[in-house]
Amino acid sequence: MHIPDGFLSTEVAVACAVPAAAAVSVGLSRANVDLDERRVPLLGVTAAFVFAAQMLNFPVAGGTSGHFLGAALAAILLGPWLACLVLAVVLLVQAFVFADGGITALGANVLNMGVIGALLVGGLMVGARALIGRGRTALLAVSAAGAWLAVMAGATTTSVELALSGTVPLGTVLPAMLGVHALIGIGEAVITVAAVSAVVATRPDLVGGVAPPRAEPVPVPAG
Repeated sequence: MHIPDGFLSTEVAVACAVPAAAAVSVGLSRANVDLDERRVPLLGVTAAFVFAAQMLNFPVAGGTSGHFLGAALAAILLGPWLACLVLAVVLLVQAFVFADGGITALGANVLNMGVIGALLVGGLMVGARALIGRGRTALLAVSAAGAWLAVMAGATTTSVELALSGTVPLGTVLPAMLGVHALIGIGEAVITVAAVSAVVATRPDLVGGVAPPRAEPVPVPAG
């Protein structure tokens, strides 16, 4: 999903960079308010995990491969705004250090995988949890659905950007991207659910809004 240099027109690249930069600016301002001594290490660990996981590709079909996105996982652990900031930092390092994604397309990549994946889908996940409850099962269901949706939403916006740039017709790129990324999204959902399950099992306090298990009543002996 990383767009290289030369695939986007100047107009599309700028149009993507403006909302991406605005969202990252808001994320930075929210970080000054939301981060505390407990959440700062979590932010660093989440960023490191997403960065490392994105560097590992897994086979999908027809000789194609995919990689973990991490937007939904970051949104669950940190909230949508901080997740957007984490994805932006990860993509920035990948572009400048590892040439994974173009410099001129950085705004589009941040928009597709950060703003769309972490902020928009993350916001939908927060709303979904408010509707269906705070239990562990509800959290894992929202995590799986959000992870898959983040991948599909990012693939859709990437396709539209490439089509608007005249790189490839929308009727060609959109079905191809969605077909492959529907499978990648399943892998994303599995990894996200596994990671969230591990965090909930060991440190449920790090996942906001998880209802504690109901305590069984202690029988009182008669008499």
